[in-house]
This record gives sequence, structure tokens and C-alpha cells, in this order.
Amino acid sequence: MLYTLRPLNHLYGHTLATDFGPLALKAVRDLMIRGYEHSKYGLQAPLSRGLINQRVKRIRRMFRWAVEQELVAPSVLHGLEAVRGLQHGRTDAREAKPVLPIPCAIVEETLPILQPMLADMVCLQLETGMRPGELVTMRACDIDMVGPVWLYRPVQHKTLHHGHGRIVPIGPKGQAIICRYLIADVLAPLFSPARMMEERALARRAARKSKVQPSQKDRQKRKPKKKPGASYTTLSYGRAIAVAIKRHNRDKPEGERLAHWHPHQLRHLRALEIKRAAGLDVARAVLRHRSPVITEHYATLDIAKAAEIVAKIG
Repeated sequence: MLYTLRPLNHLYGHTLATDFGPLALKAVRDLMIRGYEHSKYGLQAPLSRGLINQRVKRIRRMFRWAVEQELVAPSVLHGLEAVRGLQHGRTDAREAKPVLPIPCAIVEETLPILQPMLADMVCLQLETGMRPGELVTMRACDIDMVGPVWLYRPVQHKTLHHGHGRIVPIGPKGQAIICRYLIADVLAPLFSPARMMEERALARRAARKSKVQPSQKDRQKRKPKKKPGASYTTLSYGRAIAVAIKRHNRDKPEGERLAHWHPHQLRHLRALEIKRAAGLDVARAVLRHRSPVITEHYATLDIAKAAEIVAKIG
């Protein structure tokens, strides 16, 4: 919401909410299309059509809340709802690149350069096809460990506000990963950057051969600017992968560099693998999509099968 309101405040920060109408909303939208120079945050890059439509909807939801609280007149919201979303091919806004499955070979090449906990998170997400937000909030108390297949019920997930339930089946490979991170506190996140840093420091201390000097027993900063969090967020999870890839590519020649990818592509890869192995209906059941159209979007077009058929028929 912070980034959504930035262009709104930039143009109309001193305007009364009751004076904000359709033309003003379209002016804010045009600012998102073109990009602009912010006095405090610097250059704001142009946004894609889909992201602009999402942020315009958020602005309208903010005014809908204000109408519910009787802070502004309903006529203000009615005017904003008259602004239609940007349509494909009928706007100057750029189109975002579709999220495609990351090739499994690239994931396997990336795993050795990641921290062990981060690599296990990638493997678990790939095994289950869960969303990054569901992975980083995983707790032992949310997992039903009775039976050969464990059932993970995320407390928070994408479709919760629609009243939909979410269950993630976890097979033996995923269970083996989870068992490495089970602790006595079942309410604590399984994957914790703070705990990872503590364990790494203890391992280094145990592997040290020379005597530890008194001045080196506690080398932590008294007031560090950043502290490792108790759990990952979707942003920190993706950023950790990106930083590891960037660090690996820093001194590598062009042919040995790893391609950049993000965790959302793992879900698309899992959808494609399940669709290949068991069909669209099974992929839809595993990913818990309400519509097969969404699953087809996640699985994308199976280029490998298409190429195989074309090779056969000439």
C-alpha cells in the first residue's frame, strides 16, 4: 500500500478527499505509466499495465473504506468506480513478462550456492508447489503429521479472505526436510534467519582450532542496523536467492553465470511437472486452484511435448 499511495500523495497530497475525482485518479494512473522523479525517493520507474490496474483498485478500496466510515460521500466512490482498467493493446503502459516455470536444471545448479536452510526451503517449495508466503510462515503446529502424507494447513494464504480453505499435502521428501527443522516450540516458524545465523556461528566456533580470545567471544555489534528476523518474508526469501545468484555471478565469465529466478517460478514448475505426470485435474487438485484455467496458466504450454509431436508429424 505504501508504493500505491506514493504517486497519489505526490500529485494530490494536499487535496481534500472529497475533491478527488475520476480525472484525478486517471492523472495518478498516467503518472504510473510514464514514471516520474520523486523529491524524496528519486526516480520512480514506469509500471506494467497489470500492476497499475492492481494499484488503482487499491486506491478505490481505500475510498470504499472511507465511505463505510462516513468520512467521504458515496458519490466520491461512485465517480472513481467509473474509471475502467487499462486494457491490453489500448494503452501506453508496458506489458509485464509472464511468469514461466524455471527449468529444473537451473534450480539444481543454484542449490549449492545457497545457505543450507535456504536450499531446503527451495526444495520443499518445489516438492509441494506451495506459495512462497505459505512456506515462510510454516509452523509445526499447522502440520498434521498423522499418516503417510502430512497435511499442512497455512494460517494465512492468498484466498483466505474468500472463505476458502488451503491444505498442502507433503510427501516423504518434504517430510524429511521438515524434520530437520522441528524444534520444541511448535508455534515458532520452521525457517528462521536468526536461528540459522546462530547455528552457523556455533558451527564455526566448534570447527575453530585456535583458542578463542576474550575479545572475540562476542563480536556482535551492540546496535546493529539490521538484525536477522525470526522468520522469512516473501520479499526476504526471494531477495536471499537473488543475492546468492548475484554474488556467484560476480567473478564468473559469461558462459558460467546462473540465470536469475524468483520463488514464484517454483510453483509454476511444480504445476508443469504434475500436469505432465498426471494431467491437468490432478495438478489443479494439488495446487488447490478453483478453476482449471488458472492451473493451465500456471502450467503454461508444454513446449517439450509440442516439439515432440511436431518432430513426429514433420
